Amino acid sequence: MSAPALGLILAGGQARRMGGGDKPLLRLAGRTLLDRVVERLAPQCGAGLALSANGDPARFAGFPGPVLPDPVSGQPGPLAGILAGLEHAATSGIGSVVSVSGDSPFLPDDLVARLAAARDEAGAVLALAASGERQHFTIALWPSALAEALRAYLERGERRVGGFVLALSPALAAWPIDPVDPFLNVNTPEDLAAAEAALLES
Repeated sequence: MSAPALGLILAGGQARRMGGGDKPLLRLAGRTLLDRVVERLAPQCGAGLALSANGDPARFAGFPGPVLPDPVSGQPGPLAGILAGLEHAATSGIGSVVSVSGDSPFLPDDLVARLAAARDEAGAVLALAASGERQHFTIALWPSALAEALRAYLERGERRVGGFVLALSPALAAWPIDPVDPFLNVNTPEDLAAAEAALLES
């Protein structure tokens, strides 16, 4: 059995297509997207949860874990949030981090187990989630030991998530997209409406 992982919820996006603000705090059928992500992820993460977000952490009052700001300057994107989670895990003696998007309300309840199985079977450093024809670079199981390499990558001015991830030859764990893509992101008002429709059908 794999050691307990820290669940890292990425909430650093600017939500420009939603009019700005914190996407995870948008409401889907009366509950925030963040509440729905926590509900699905927390039971899978024996080492608890953390939230990657900059700014005043008070807006996430009630979140069951630390709120981690980017550890590097310049708003370099999701890899900075992942670095925050890896460094937090490393200093806490936690060996693995599973990162997810804070606007993905349909995460599968076997996410961590299947990512760990795919990684172990392939002997890979990390494992990515996939659905349909897409690989989801920010929904992945990472060893906290990658923190040093990731910090060096960012400090060189690199920003591309895929550039870092694909160089490590990740394992893949794939899920079907019917009746709903478990990794659906709520990026636009249309996405939010589609998520509400999927909830009604489930």
